[in-house]
Amino acid sequence: MISRLPRWVEYGAFVLAFTAGCINAVGLLGFQHQAISHLSGTATQLGSEIANAALTDTTHLLMVLISFLLGAAISGVMLTGRSLQLGRHYDSLLVIESVLLLAAIYFLQQGSVYGHFLGSAACGLQNALATTYSGAVIRTTHLTGIFTDLGIMLGEALRGKPFDNRKALLFMLIIIGFITGGISGAMLFAQYTFLTLLLPATICLILALAYRFYRSTILLKQQ
Repeated sequence: MISRLPRWVEYGAFVLAFTAGCINAVGLLGFQHQAISHLSGTATQLGSEIANAALTDTTHLLMVLISFLLGAAISGVMLTGRSLQLGRHYDSLLVIESVLLLAAIYFLQQGSVYGHFLGSAACGLQNALATTYSGAVIRTTHLTGIFTDLGIMLGEALRGKPFDNRKALLFMLIIIGFITGGISGAMLFAQYTFLTLLLPATICLILALAYRFYRSTILLKQQ
């Protein structure tokens, strides 16, 4: 699957992972210290809160999970097929992600948990976008699957199976991108708090414009 994707996918995956890392850093450093780019820890917290009969926290955590699901559903509605193809609404989805992040800034600055829900929806949308065009190989909002796949590759290499250098490079770029995004988000949050989300929101808009320009250029060459 990776070998059939264009070379620029590696750079796009790095940038999207950077974006998610930055968003997650803001969530973790915010007023409820809530991870919003992935759901495993949130689901565990939800189970703990249900066990403790903490209704308020349970509702909040459940809404974070549902928001991620709804964000992924937006990608599911707008994208068809499982292969990367020009003409699909990648640019539209990136614009929607940017709008969700801008709305999250407003609510987070008001001290409202709706900002968490919007940020989670943005991450769900982004993760589904990348998963759809990569056939579930690329996840850009969390690293558990990436580390798992990389570990499997290393284990297979130890028993003599050829090592897929391109796939390993892609995974390493996603890991580095997510960590670098987290570092940048933490540094910017110390000075700008929730306005830090302007960075990933702007990146999404730039990616949308770049994709639209690229698509227009390719279509002109084909005419």
